[in-house]
Amino acid sequence: MQRLSIELAREAGDWPPSEELFPLVERAVGAALEEAGWQPAIAGDEKVELSVLLTDDAAIARLNAAWRGKEKPTNVLSWPQPPGPLLGDIVLAEETLRREAEEAGKDFLDHFAHLLVHGSLHLVGFDHQIEAEAEEMETLERQALARLGIADPYREPDMPATRS
Repeated sequence: MQRLSIELAREAGDWPPSEELFPLVERAVGAALEEAGWQPAIAGDEKVELSVLLTDDAAIARLNAAWRGKEKPTNVLSWPQPPGPLLGDIVLAEETLRREAEEAGKDFLDHFAHLLVHGSLHLVGFDHQIEAEAEEMETLERQALARLGIADPYREPDMPATRS
């Protein structure tokens, strides 16, 4: 997305090199926003900014406790901003992502991309608190991930995973 500037910061965790992650971050966020039909709420040549913070379970657990009242780590948190030059912030926890990917038999970077898509959709107003919203959000996630050649993350466990 030409009107989007992404800042990628590493705070903690055993993440792959930024040079490997940043192109995937750009593609995953771009695919999510395109599937959502997002249009920047700015005029002219201004860019919308988004920050992605890569951290560990300890740091995300503190954020999860402070912002959501849940005293445990989670995989991704996102903070949308009012329409304007800042789209919002996404924070991901490396240890939780690795554990989830391993338990589900998924590639770590595919799972990372899925959670970036998920967090990006939250930034533009999508949620999954009720069944109808969850179905809409999951459909957008599947479509965005398909653009990236990543298999459906919601497939039944006994169905073979395929990569295109």
